[in-house]
Amino acid sequence: MHRRTFLTTATLGSLSFAVPISFSHQIMTVNGPIHAHKMGVTLPHEHITTDYIGAELVQQPQYDREGAVAGILPYLLELKALGGTTLFEGTPQYVGRDVRLLKALSERSGLHIVTNTGYHAADDYKYLPKHFYQETAQQLAERWIKEWKDGIDGTGIRPGFIKIGVHKAPLSENERKLIETAAITHLETGLTIAIHTGDGAGAYEELECLMSHGVAAEAMVWVHAQNDKDDDHYLTDLARMGVWISLDGVNAKPRQLKRYLYQLQSMRAEGLLDKVLISHDDGWAVKAVEAEGRKSIELSLFDNGNRVPYHTIFSKLIPDLLSSGFTRRDIKQIMVKNPRHAYMIRVRKK
Repeated sequence: MHRRTFLTTATLGSLSFAVPISFSHQIMTVNGPIHAHKMGVTLPHEHITTDYIGAELVQQPQYDREGAVAGILPYLLELKALGGTTLFEGTPQYVGRDVRLLKALSERSGLHIVTNTGYHAADDYKYLPKHFYQETAQQLAERWIKEWKDGIDGTGIRPGFIKIGVHKAPLSENERKLIETAAITHLETGLTIAIHTGDGAGAYEELECLMSHGVAAEAMVWVHAQNDKDDDHYLTDLARMGVWISLDGVNAKPRQLKRYLYQLQSMRAEGLLDKVLISHDDGWAVKAVEAEGRKSIELSLFDNGNRVPYHTIFSKLIPDLLSSGFTRRDIKQIMVKNPRHAYMIRVRKK
């Protein structure tokens, strides 16, 4: 991994000089870097707004941004009241990423919000832009690295992690190209790679691909690991290798809560609780609505089993964990220490 040193220009009278800044062991939020120890209670895989129309059709944003702030802010304030401090927003470019909205919500809620760089190759490549097929992995990585160095869409807002998405194994040539792009970007920036993954076999292939490019297992987060059906065999094996296991999709359905409790108990029994992340995968979808001959855009809460977003872990899962023998120290491990270690920016000397 290469050491990254960033330069800012300070002016004193007519003199300009470069000041080196290192972001090692920090988190890059939409409002700038913070030390990783300031993250506090963290939800590492959530969404604010997501637009499923497709890469070549998406216009950002279609909705009134101030209206979106007004509608979403109360839920973020409630999250903060529950003890939440940091939220990672996992919507990639071309799927409705709106960093200006995230910054406004962060400033008004007091929450640390972290955005990302990367592309999504799931859903039959619907969210991949045309230039993905025309450029090499190195050329694509230069786009993502530019967002890290210069900010996103002229805002100066930098991504705090890399987010990509793939299907189940076997991975396609396009999916491997996307993973290679993430590897190049990680080695240049130190940003963690979170990968939306179809199954455990796919996660193994991802890790193999990343390691072949010199990326350590600890730099990979297996997103949606809870969906793997192979008796959680892959969860424990990959965690032992260093991969972060993200059980994101916690919802209020009793059967699902029981499933998450079982998975966390299994990881704890194997001594792997220090490799687990939990989150809801909550957010709002951008939807076109037509009524009385008029078209409009609405934000509709994800239909994922949570009537109130960003709430179920605090109101249901944590009480279930505590009543099942988990300690407050265990909860802190999962919700404070693990996200901090998973997503802190790691740079080192050559």
